Amino acid sequence: MEKVRQPSHAGSWYTDNPTKLSSDLEEWLKAAGLTKSPHVRGVIAPHAGYSYSGPAAAYAFGNIDPTNISRIFLLGPSHHYYTPRCALSTATVYKTPIGDLPVDVEMIKELKAMGKFGMMDLRVDEAEHSMEMHLPYLAKVFEGHDVKVVPILVGSVSAENEAMYGELLAKYVDDPKNFFSVSSDFCHWGSRFNYVHYEKEHGPIHKSIEALDKMGMDIIETGDPDAFKKYLLEFDNTICGRHPISIFLHMLKHCSSKIKINFLRYEQSSQCQTMRDSSVSYASAAAKLES
Repeated sequence: MEKVRQPSHAGSWYTDNPTKLSSDLEEWLKAAGLTKSPHVRGVIAPHAGYSYSGPAAAYAFGNIDPTNISRIFLLGPSHHYYTPRCALSTATVYKTPIGDLPVDVEMIKELKAMGKFGMMDLRVDEAEHSMEMHLPYLAKVFEGHDVKVVPILVGSVSAENEAMYGELLAKYVDDPKNFFSVSSDFCHWGSRFNYVHYEKEHGPIHKSIEALDKMGMDIIETGDPDAFKKYLLEFDNTICGRHPISIFLHMLKHCSSKIKINFLRYEQSSQCQTMRDSSVSYASAAAKLES
């Protein structure tokens, strides 16, 4: 029986007008001017409202060559629902204003049988925006292609369990038909986020934030999940997708393919000058098979 996840953030976080949404996405993808590569096997992309992070996200999704891909694993952090585990979707289809993405229910069954995943009900699924904000881009890039999604909500997972999930999912990286869309914003800075780390030697606050984010991005590019964990413990940077990124790093470490993450774009929602300001950072990366 069909169980539909509605695009609950359409009309607020992004337009629910299909024509407008389609043309916005096309415009941003064109502006990024990237060459599609069949070697790109995954992306890290932001999940803020499209007026904030839509243009930056194009630098991730614009790399995708959809030709040989038939399955997309979505890894998104949980913002509202507490779970110490990863949870699988119970929906059979994810709707977007520009086309529906069927859920790979067979793969969901396969993962569930491992006994390590919880299940999220439709209410939790629809309340969460982290994976939904990737869907219109994926629907656009995979237009006319037969593709299914495997949505995995990543809870407050311990370091040990990040490694465990990474090892469990690593084998799927080696199948070139699989693709991975990892959802994360970067630094949430300001008193409203309870995070005001500032190193004066960088000059203005926004430059300090950029230096902190770039340090994290450089570590992610090394592919070392332990170094990333150490960075997070030291600076506590408010990267909301820290757990999905960590699991993805463990997946790349344990798979047989040699895949390298490269960041292609970095933006901030605004440039903080004073301690009263606030901003969110957006970073887009492609994970590419090294020949």
